[in-house]
Amino acid sequence: MMMNVNIQKVAIFRALQLGDLLCCIPAVRALKLGKPSLHITLIGLPWAQQFVARFSHYFDDFITFPGYPGLPEQPFNMQALEDFLLDVRAREFDLLLQMQGNGSIVNPLLLTFGARHLAGFDPIKNRNSGRATFLKYPAYGHETERHIALMEHLGVYAVGNQLEFPVFQQDITEFEELNMGLQKGRYICVHAGSRGAWRQWPPLFFAGLADLCSERGYTVVLTGTTDEMPIVEDVASFMKTRSVIAAGKTTLGSLAVLIGRAAGIICNCTGVAHIASALEIPSVVISMDGEPWRWAPQDEQLHQCIDWTRHPDYTLVKEAVLNLTAPESSVKGFVSSN
Repeated sequence: MMMNVNIQKVAIFRALQLGDLLCCIPAVRALKLGKPSLHITLIGLPWAQQFVARFSHYFDDFITFPGYPGLPEQPFNMQALEDFLLDVRAREFDLLLQMQGNGSIVNPLLLTFGARHLAGFDPIKNRNSGRATFLKYPAYGHETERHIALMEHLGVYAVGNQLEFPVFQQDITEFEELNMGLQKGRYICVHAGSRGAWRQWPPLFFAGLADLCSERGYTVVLTGTTDEMPIVEDVASFMKTRSVIAAGKTTLGSLAVLIGRAAGIICNCTGVAHIASALEIPSVVISMDGEPWRWAPQDEQLHQCIDWTRHPDYTLVKEAVLNLTAPESSVKGFVSSN
């Protein structure tokens, strides 16, 4: 479908968080490289404007999505939605891609955006009509592969499934201005926070692993957002050894530089796990949501993801960290417990 019609202006609807957007980049890459003349706009949450700026080699524009009933990411305001609809209809998109989820909530809304064609996921098999072309939402497989499958459904073929996270000179400058005195490859990042409380492994457990890293000669750097400072402070208070607290001090870009120079990262299954995957930095990821098959880093030689819902065994995580911090370790030979 994609290459057989006169498509130039494309909008992608994905009003989600960092990890969600990073996982769709391989699909967007295929779309842009398959037809470089496309003008691609992301419709997303307010924070994602900086994401579009970082990925300007794929995205050309950004529209802030104001929220909608049934979507929990932000409050809903009817007037803001009406203003948004006037704006998006005026742009006269040739193609609108629904890459939010299975479509049960948003597909009726997206039909009102005024695009000439609508494509994406739908909970019903082959429910296509008029200007809409849907692929039945696959409730299996990795999130990255799911969106690649959508591109292939539209006649756009993948250019690899590797994640990306561009790092710019400004990011390096911001990192160096923090003056943390860290030696490249001699520290481990520990990220105990996550946007959803149900995805947060206990701070006491993170503290035990952080002490283990310290005992093995690594500096421990505690990362997180300003909102996650209470969790970070809990980890620091439970630790028996000293740590460097970077939480609340980093921008998204300087955090990526920090992760990119680390020996590895220990974290929940959240956005930083996807940054580590994109930068090919070894990781130990604790999955608390029961979906490691969907969200875990795909390179199981470089990353180990422990599904805590199936294997709630601290010893298993400790063994993964011992492997991560072993001399000359590149985390090769990990056996995934996904």
